[in-house]
Amino acid sequence: MRQRVIVCPIIENNGEFLLCKMADDRGVFPGQWALCGGGMEPGENIEQALRREIREELGEALDITHIAPWTFRDDIRLKTYPDGSTEQIYMIYLMFDCKSANRDVTFNEEFQAVAWVKPGELASYDLNVATRQTFKDKGLLV
Repeated sequence: MRQRVIVCPIIENNGEFLLCKMADDRGVFPGQWALCGGGMEPGENIEQALRREIREELGEALDITHIAPWTFRDDIRLKTYPDGSTEQIYMIYLMFDCKSANRDVTFNEEFQAVAWVKPGELASYDLNVATRQTFKDKGLLV
């Protein structure tokens, strides 16, 4: 089983959190709402990987003004690729509290939608199990 270190920003702007709806045909949680993020590449340090993932997934215009390590967790997930193949991966998640100065998001093909969500509205979204647990751990969901 392959192992990946995943950097995961929890991006907040004016009291709302950025959620991304995964594409229906790929990823670890197809069709569900999630946090953005992805795997570190060889030669990157953690912050470089985090900023690269944000740029790749959310565009160059989103201005991240604050990054602070928050927590980590691990689990085994089944990833679906665009060609329909799947792979079980042991994932180590490094989670970061991030603040953005704007909401200028241009998402890539990994997502089908994005939303800025107030904490009181999180429960109304079809959050994947990992994102739901993250917001529970932050005290924003019961």
